Amino acid sequence: MISEFHQLSEKIGQLAELTHALRRENAELRLRVTGLQSENEELKQRIGEAHQRVAALLDKFPALPQELSQKSLQDQELT
Repeated sequence: MISEFHQLSEKIGQLAELTHALRRENAELRLRVTGLQSENEELKQRIGEAHQRVAALLDKFPALPQELSQKSLQDQELT
């Protein structure tokens, strides 16, 4: 009977240790998620800014006549 209580006590101790380890890991993962979400937002903003700069550059180029743009597309398809 004492042996059974001792085994039960050991299992409860192991369960408590596992619970604490999982809580620590969970807290670390939550911090990591928060950091990654912040990084993701920053990257989205940088991509948006890059998109705006590229669009502004494209707007500065004169429009190609229809003939030239079609010829260019055909040349690209051949290569």
